[in-house]
Amino acid sequence: MAMAILKLKIMPKSPDTDLGKIKIEIEERAKRFDAKVHSSEEQPIAFGLKALIVTLAWPEEKSTEGGVEEFLHIEEISSIDVIDYRRAFG
Repeated sequence: MAMAILKLKIMPKSPDTDLGKIKIEIEERAKRFDAKVHSSEEQPIAFGLKALIVTLAWPEEKSTEGGVEEFLHIEEISSIDVIDYRRAFG
């Protein structure tokens, strides 16, 4: 199974949102697509708001659109942008 690297910028609904809870939920839902979280980091935006940047190991045969739609069902998420997608080697 060929893997790709999928990098997402996840915006929470408010500055008070617990990004750790979002990350855990992303990890659980990624398993449905045979994907896994490789890394995550918080990126300051403005006025206390932080984005969650998540890098996933994603199976190439699986649709990224389906995954993004699944993640958007997480209540605390406002929006998701795919900021990078590339084939993984090695």
